[in-house]
Amino acid sequence: MFLIDTHTHLYADEFDTDRQQVVQQALDAGIEYLFLPNIDRSTTQSMFDLVAQFPNNCFPMMGLHPTSVKEDFRSELQHVEAVLEKQKVIAIGEIGIDLYWDKTFVEEQKLAFRYQIELSKKYRLPIVIHARDSFDEIFAIVDELNDDNLKGVFHSFTGTLQQAQHIIDYGGFMIGINGIVTFKNAGLDKTVAAIPLKHLVLETDSPYLAPTPKRGKRNESAFLIYTAKKIAELHHISLDELAEITKQNALEIFKL
Repeated sequence: MFLIDTHTHLYADEFDTDRQQVVQQALDAGIEYLFLPNIDRSTTQSMFDLVAQFPNNCFPMMGLHPTSVKEDFRSELQHVEAVLEKQKVIAIGEIGIDLYWDKTFVEEQKLAFRYQIELSKKYRLPIVIHARDSFDEIFAIVDELNDDNLKGVFHSFTGTLQQAQHIIDYGGFMIGINGIVTFKNAGLDKTVAAIPLKHLVLETDSPYLAPTPKRGKRNESAFLIYTAKKIAELHHISLDELAEITKQNALEIFKL
């Protein structure tokens, strides 16, 4: 079995005491590839340090997370592009709009999102989109900028079936599903059951959103297995089949 965690922050401070052990536990569980979305300038070095330790398993992205968009966002975007010019990455991410935590810089978030979409086209890389309480705002921008060169993942999807269809209709995007699908009252299970598997990739968003039965604990990539089992169950297929389909989806979108 070969699973891919398409979104994990294993370079985060939460793993400082046992990072190598956590990576090894993921590999032992069959999670062979770990895709690392960046947050901002403060996380870039630790992310690339982890990639250097596990070059065959950890793959970096580069981007400015919407919750890190502040007054200095233009400087942060310059940092993103400086890294893109000299380092090999698999995607622009994580980028997008977050209206859950703070709406102070919403206009700046939109500008940063647009700028990074253009970077993705310039460098021919997929984008990984963070859309929290912001589907309408995200869709408005992607509707305008979508073309044959724009591809990516809507990460940590929690939307409706109608919103999932909107994403599918773009033609070049996958839908990232994590531990939320295992939450009893989230309602995401019914939506995921109705989305064809060819449109799904798996993720943890560790150290956040640990799946049932690990809910409330620090999430890690090894826990991807619980999300995979849940989706396989929803689609009435074996875990091995689910692993193969989602692996191919991820390899296709990230060009690995």
